[in-house]
Amino acid sequence: MPSEPLDRGLLTPVAVGHDALVSDAAVLDALVRAECALVAAYVESGVAPGEVRAGIDQALGLDRQGGAASATLDIDALIAASVAGGNPVIPLVGMLKQRVPADHRAWIHRGATSQDILDTALMIVARRAVEKVRASLGDAAEALRQLAVRHADDIAAARTLTQHAVPTTVGARAATWAQAIARAASRLDAVILPAQLGGAGGTLASFVEITGSVDAAAALPAVYARAAGLDVPDAPWHVTRWPVTELGDALVQTLDALGKFAGDVATLSRTEIGEVSEGVGGGSSAMPQKQNPAEAMLIRSAALRAPQLAATLHLAASLAVDERPDGAWHAEWPTLRELLRLALGASWHAASMVAHLRVDVDAATRNATMTGGRLVSERLRGVLVPLIGADRFAELLEGSDDLAPRLRALPEAAGLDVDGLLDPGAYVGVAPRLARGGAGMAGPRDGEGDAEGARDRRDRTGFRANECGVEK
Repeated sequence: MPSEPLDRGLLTPVAVGHDALVSDAAVLDALVRAECALVAAYVESGVAPGEVRAGIDQALGLDRQGGAASATLDIDALIAASVAGGNPVIPLVGMLKQRVPADHRAWIHRGATSQDILDTALMIVARRAVEKVRASLGDAAEALRQLAVRHADDIAAARTLTQHAVPTTVGARAATWAQAIARAASRLDAVILPAQLGGAGGTLASFVEITGSVDAAAALPAVYARAAGLDVPDAPWHVTRWPVTELGDALVQTLDALGKFAGDVATLSRTEIGEVSEGVGGGSSAMPQKQNPAEAMLIRSAALRAPQLAATLHLAASLAVDERPDGAWHAEWPTLRELLRLALGASWHAASMVAHLRVDVDAATRNATMTGGRLVSERLRGVLVPLIGADRFAELLEGSDDLAPRLRALPEAAGLDVDGLLDPGAYVGVAPRLARGGAGMAGPRDGEGDAEGARDRRDRTGFRANECGVEK
């Protein structure tokens, strides 16, 4: 089997430098941590002696700060051996037992099934990735809020169905981007990432035998979840795949929000519009005058791929037959990993893009006035139609010349403040207030709203960092 990785990012540049948290090595480390968390749970429950955890920790190198099993295990050999059983846990258990003292081997993977370990490991990987994505989203949203306030009163043309519609402000547009990203962040905050522990068929029968009682076995998943740093499951979810699909949906909403932001930046940076520019990167191999919106393109590439990945997760969930699916479960692994990978890269680039974003207020003003005052036609209609009728009003708007002389030539308009009527800044509604965080900006922000309540309802109490390599 070739050792050269299939995908190092050559065709997925949005993720380059931002996908270490979901690499094969990261997954392997999470698999080992999931196995060690089970040992820790046995010790905490009084089923296994305390020296077992310390001995296994030391044997696997997890007693040292930053210890990683992937640094010492032969990942290529593990990958090759995973084919025979259809998942990497089976050969991993053998590798781990070879490395720990003989009198501790019985506690490695004791009572567990491959799905317990793999599902738990993927949740561990997801938790770390989501925390990173969440941090990037927070940076992007906060920078957009600041941008919105700075440009709260700067006029721009709102566009509907690609055409000029009514006046808005640059700040109101930025506030809309911030609101969508903040909402996506709150969805990630509310995601529940539970450990998985059910045994071969989801009945915990093996754990009843090991612990000696039904009550002790029923309590073990909660202890296991805390040892793994995950949420406590209500029950085994081996064929009820909502933890995966809900996470996938939250990631798609994140990429939706980022894609919208990136799409607007790409449009507004067109040469003939020129209202924003990225400020860094974006060179062309053939045209030296160009500064392409490179980060916006990278983000959009991720956003375009995300919904189909989530659809695969839902399809796999709907086909999770029996007590362990024959292929549907397996299809989730790379799909969820790719969604996390795209979200990691896109969220970082979004924070970078807004940090370097340049706004050309003069260009926005120029574009808003390029139709000779017709941008406020909605306002003019309410004032003039009662005076001159709908037909004459339609004739008035024909062409693209300046409306001011036409209005002043109307006998019925005598006494009207023509300049005031045509001033786009006088017809922005509550846009400046929206930009400053007023009405319409009451959505979740960092540490606020439903997300905080969701965190309160969950229990992620972990053991000390040096025990079985489990972080707080």
